[in-house]
Amino acid sequence: MTRVFSLISISIILAACGSDSKDPAEPAAESPVAAVEAPLPGAGIVAFRGAAIWDGTGGATKYNQNLLVRDGRIEGYSDEIPDGAEVVDLGGKWMVPGFVNSHGHVSGQWAGADVIDATERVKAELGLYARYGVTSVVSLGGEPPEAFALRAMNDSPSISHSRLTLAGDIAVGDSPEAAAAIALENVRKGVDWIKLRVDDNLGTVSKMPWPAVQMVMNAAKAADIPVATHIFYMDDALRLLDMGSGLIAHSVRDRTVTDEYVQAMLDTGVCYVPTLVREVSTFVYAERPAWFDDPFFLEAASRSEMDRVSQPDFMARVAASPSAGAYKRALVQAQDNLRIILGSGVPVAFGTDSGPPGRFPGYFEHMEFDLMAEAGLTPREILRSATAIAADCVHLDDVGTLEAGKWADFVVLTADPTRDIKATRSIDSVYIAGNAVAR
Repeated sequence: MTRVFSLISISIILAACGSDSKDPAEPAAESPVAAVEAPLPGAGIVAFRGAAIWDGTGGATKYNQNLLVRDGRIEGYSDEIPDGAEVVDLGGKWMVPGFVNSHGHVSGQWAGADVIDATERVKAELGLYARYGVTSVVSLGGEPPEAFALRAMNDSPSISHSRLTLAGDIAVGDSPEAAAAIALENVRKGVDWIKLRVDDNLGTVSKMPWPAVQMVMNAAKAADIPVATHIFYMDDALRLLDMGSGLIAHSVRDRTVTDEYVQAMLDTGVCYVPTLVREVSTFVYAERPAWFDDPFFLEAASRSEMDRVSQPDFMARVAASPSAGAYKRALVQAQDNLRIILGSGVPVAFGTDSGPPGRFPGYFEHMEFDLMAEAGLTPREILRSATAIAADCVHLDDVGTLEAGKWADFVVLTADPTRDIKATRSIDSVYIAGNAVAR
């Protein structure tokens, strides 16, 4: 503070001693003083007017309330629009928080062939998620180095693509040393999650040895980074919960979950991520899917990927694959377990495992909504899972609900999603930090 005062003082003295200063005997000419207008109370605020707002908190839908946004964050609600506020009229539409995918994969492979720069490819993929209303993605493995720089944009009020948190390389290995080396390199990179994969692909490969799993758990615990675990079998999930898993990132699919398993989930407070649509991707391409003609899908579908999975030889291989039939049966088991899990009070976090080949980012999230509805969840339960609950489960404190202080990430719909979950497809616009997403 002393230095600032000194610099100001020196500037005043130099100005007073300048060579063209007036003779004290000469009166200085008076300069007209420009009138300074006081800033309007609403200056800098954007008021979103007229929408029915389901804010994700579980309370009643808000009607006749204006959502006020300043610098990308929600300032609050008001009955009246502040003087000087910019107004966005959403009359007759619905507003819900942006969807949070607690298990996706971001690689940049879904960008168009004309996008060459690696960073721009990742950004384009995040934009693809965003145009379908997915405003936050937890990428659980396989991100390119450029993704880390884009993650740094999460706190920028100018962001207009999906927010990203990531896990780096999946921590796998046949030995404790190999698995630990991957985990430690991820820690060095500054990942948000460590991803473990404990699965034998329906008995076709060896599972990661448990001593190697323990080494990864130890490295993550020492760095205070949560661990997300890929599982298929209930017994593996139970053991991983006991070892400290922070997220069960897939459904239990081998058998009906037991009371012991449900209690372990409740005791640890760990969230359960169904990823039902992941199973669909393993068998659906035995023939051309009907949804390849869905206009909502075709809005932003990768034509090259559609062509790849529509090749006769590809479809023949899927149709002949023993694993395709096994995963189709696993989907039924996963939906049955989801009903049990949700009814027990275990938090269910929305997630899809979209992003790898054949799993179309954005559209697969809406397919997951449909599968959750088939499992018996109500539209409000699905919306809560995809907003407030998912955000809480993956430790995203600034999104998930439309409350004061949080980022203004929301989806504007033309139909009521609290009555019919398919209304989430009636997207009029998407906003991230109050910025309209290109659609």
